[in-house]
Amino acid sequence: MEDHEARLREVACIAVALEAQTGCPAQLLISQWALESQWGAKPAGNFNFFGIKHASRHAKCCTVTTREVINGKSVVQDLEFADYDSLEDSCRDYAWLITQGAPYRAAWERYQSDHDLHTLIAAVAGTYATDPNYARLAAAIAGQTNVAQAVAAARQEVSVNA
Repeated sequence: MEDHEARLREVACIAVALEAQTGCPAQLLISQWALESQWGAKPAGNFNFFGIKHASRHAKCCTVTTREVINGKSVVQDLEFADYDSLEDSCRDYAWLITQGAPYRAAWERYQSDHDLHTLIAAVAGTYATDPNYARLAAAIAGQTNVAQAVAAARQEVSVNA
């Protein structure tokens, strides 16, 4: 459990810094990090903690065997995923994808006007994942006490060091 909490504290510090830079909510980043990498324990490739598929903007990629839900059925596929040099690089690309990426533009624009985290989670999940339960799971993680505590501690650390 110590490793789990240490990984959560580390990603919370990165998430809070990225939230200040990009506006991407720390709780959203953490919830998808937790879902996509089993709380940081199992990234795709070396440092892809968000299951981000390989795109032209990525310098590195790797092939990963993954489970996707297609037409309501679980299917195992070998897919190309982005690969990164660090957890921070992975988080930075995720924040860019949510705040700048074309698939999430409408969801991000709506969030900019209403700041409704749960609506953003639902809108992102509908495009991000094939699992029909993904939005519910992400929202549940975003609302967990340990996530709130990690974000609050990271914000406190940022304000002390500012």
